[in-house]
Amino acid sequence: MPDTIAREDLGRLVHPDRVHRRLYTDPAIFALEMTRIFGHCWLFLAHESQIPSPGDFVRTRMGREDVIVTRGRDGRIHGLVNRCAHRGAQLCAAERGHVQAFTCPYHAWTFALDGALASVPHRQSLPPGFDLKDPRLALATLPRIESYRGFVFGSLAAEGESLAEFLGPMTEAIGNFVDRAPLGEIEQAGGIARQEFRGNWKLHHENANDTLHPGFVHESSVAAARADKRDYATPAFDEHQTHTQMLSNGFGVREWQSLALTGFAGGHSYMGGFYKGGVLAPDRDDPVWRDYRAALAARHGEEKTARILAEDRFNNLLYPNVSLNAQYQQIRIVQPLAVDRTRVIAFCFRLKGAPEALFHRAVRFLTNLSSPASMILSDDIEIFERVQSGLANGVPEWLDQSRGLATDRVDNSGRRESTGISELPHRAQYGAWLRYMTGGA
Repeated sequence: MPDTIAREDLGRLVHPDRVHRRLYTDPAIFALEMTRIFGHCWLFLAHESQIPSPGDFVRTRMGREDVIVTRGRDGRIHGLVNRCAHRGAQLCAAERGHVQAFTCPYHAWTFALDGALASVPHRQSLPPGFDLKDPRLALATLPRIESYRGFVFGSLAAEGESLAEFLGPMTEAIGNFVDRAPLGEIEQAGGIARQEFRGNWKLHHENANDTLHPGFVHESSVAAARADKRDYATPAFDEHQTHTQMLSNGFGVREWQSLALTGFAGGHSYMGGFYKGGVLAPDRDDPVWRDYRAALAARHGEEKTARILAEDRFNNLLYPNVSLNAQYQQIRIVQPLAVDRTRVIAFCFRLKGAPEALFHRAVRFLTNLSSPASMILSDDIEIFERVQSGLANGVPEWLDQSRGLATDRVDNSGRRESTGISELPHRAQYGAWLRYMTGGA
């Protein structure tokens, strides 16, 4: 049984400069992660704009659990385990939709939007004491669910740190995302990209804020972009956005070294922004951006607008399941399915009150970075699967994560900072991993 893995044995698998291959290959460790990390942490579930009206729902995963997030008739948000209380059938197969109630396809037990049992067929065949209000007959509900500025999180643990404590300084990333909307609200819009890869979920997170790999992993698209000698003064169908994204992955060591990396005791991390030109610059100058900036200044004033737009971060990783890119209106969710299988979900947001062309840029960014058509994510997934295949070999047993270790600066709160050519985010993630797995979070 996975719970029999001793704390001291887990402790031997993680060191500041290396981690053991078992973290990626051992099904018993994966099962324990689902209990002690995904069964304990606050996990991102949905955005409130995806369920604006009573009866709206979306499906997601929390570790092993298939979960339905609903908007109840009273406007409250509920998290329901997608498993009928009668014979255990999956209740809902749709990814999102609108219902008056959930009816099981097996025996037609019907449940209200808050999970309460509402009706059953052929009532006379049930015992006299059968009570629809018996809580044992209701759908299992999340012990805790909470929204922070429209981002809905849930926890399978009845007790633990509050959402605010869990997010800590990463509330700044969420706040900056919402503050970028001239009307003070964002909404999920456009399509949703879903992909799976044959690799461990932690490989995605390690890669998210790894600054050295882009020039090697994405070499083919970088080379194509360099061979295409664009005149940026000449109009292009996407305002040269795709070309700029591809070229940016080809930065040299000096450019990556100039970026800051930040990690926290909770496993969260982010890197400094590296898209510096054209329509991807943090505060650019083009007609769409000028209109957008004017609308934002009308809400916040010039001084606050300048502060909002100056926040230039990339891949705000909220450990263990979601990454935000506020300035490009993106979100990416990671769902572990097995020790060697992971699903990645990505979508983008519309900033209410911003020019529609700004949303079109966000869609283009998603297509280039996180969709099945992406030249970038396809490269990353290929590498994840090569790593997983390589780890099937028993030796060497250890994976090195020492790059930049000597430059880490760590304060009393556990906040880590370093320059760009560092594996600091890895060390922050595995420090949190070890605390969660050994019960010391």
